[in-house]
Amino acid sequence: MTVEVSPRRRREVIDALRRGTVPANGLDLLAVGLARFDAAIDRDLDSVAGGGVALKAVRGEYGSGKTFFTRWVAERAIRRGMAATEVQISETETPLHRLETVYRRITEGLRTASFPASALRAVVDVWLYTLESDVNVVGRETSDGAVEELLERRLAQVSTRTPVFAQVLRGYRRAQVAGEMGVAEGLIAWLGGEPHVAASTKRWAGVRGDLDHFGALGFLQGLLTLLRDAGHPGLLVVLDEVETLQRARGDTRDRALNALRQLIDEMDSGRFPGLFLLITGTPAFFDGPSGISRLPPLAQRVATDFSLDPRFDNPRAVQIRLPGFDELTLVALGVRVRDLYADGAEDPDRIRGAVDDAYLAILARAVSGSLGGRTGVAPRIFLKKLVGEVLDRVDQFTDFDPRKNYKLTLRPDELSDVERNALVSIAARTPDDVRIDL
Repeated sequence: MTVEVSPRRRREVIDALRRGTVPANGLDLLAVGLARFDAAIDRDLDSVAGGGVALKAVRGEYGSGKTFFTRWVAERAIRRGMAATEVQISETETPLHRLETVYRRITEGLRTASFPASALRAVVDVWLYTLESDVNVVGRETSDGAVEELLERRLAQVSTRTPVFAQVLRGYRRAQVAGEMGVAEGLIAWLGGEPHVAASTKRWAGVRGDLDHFGALGFLQGLLTLLRDAGHPGLLVVLDEVETLQRARGDTRDRALNALRQLIDEMDSGRFPGLFLLITGTPAFFDGPSGISRLPPLAQRVATDFSLDPRFDNPRAVQIRLPGFDELTLVALGVRVRDLYADGAEDPDRIRGAVDDAYLAILARAVSGSLGGRTGVAPRIFLKKLVGEVLDRVDQFTDFDPRKNYKLTLRPDELSDVERNALVSIAARTPDDVRIDL
């Protein structure tokens, strides 16, 4: 490959594909068919980094690469110094209508270029260090009073709606100075929306109760302020699998849609400078009777015309659609993965020779064919088979020839629900054991 890739980065990407998951990093190495979105996404990221806001609704069928796309955007955001976080919407674990839970998931998944997920405490510590440094710059002694005075000024706008946010930060700093590390950790947990914090810890900061739905918006505003002053000019929040709302009870679904509308309205009002909100959903969620259309004000905000030829889709629109994979793009993705693997192998020429482009086309057709010709849902299992069952064997066994020695097997227990539903039986075979000779 033309891009220089570190051994660690290559290993992380290959290991994730072998497990059948989307890599956490290195997605630029696998980005096939996303070049059309480069300029528009970078434009939004630049706007957010400058104190603006951005909203993007990503539309695609199951298997079209929505999760990959959002993590690809997250990588671009982090390279700009921004923070990013991903929230999987779930009716039971993370219901969208409970914004306090969504906020907690935001802080749990918060990451920056320097810190992995759950970076909230690191961000707070950097922010407080910056406050103390700024006090010194203006020639004032770094006393508790001087730091807290500056803290209040920096959080003035947040405090008008959510004074408890600054109150907990003051308590956290006092706990650190006093060496009360357990209290400090508890206050950070409470600041992150954790509901199970000891009453004695909360008394240290002079607060009571837990974060509620309306307080969550104030805490999000406070988090953006902390990030900005700590050197992170924006925050990308991904709300993934929002289409699961369609399976919720009617009243729950309506409350969730209203919560999403409320969040977007607050963004438009200027309350959340530096916020990039990225939501994903299926076409049925955006267009169907059980989705966004149930709340017309929300539907109007993300409505986009997709009646034209997909070639003329506007990447700058608030809602964009992912075209999904066809055989050509699936093979192109296979080529990237094979070359990435080969560049780290002891015998790169053998890898490229045994798994040439023609063989990748055969494997791609076999996988998509066994899924009823639905190439759009084939990428995950195609890459899992390519890495774990073909490339690994070619790399380890000099006499292994995938054309002669490999038979593709798709078992229901290794497939997602969508892949399993697409699985078709072959004549004289059962759906539980589909084998295709290559």
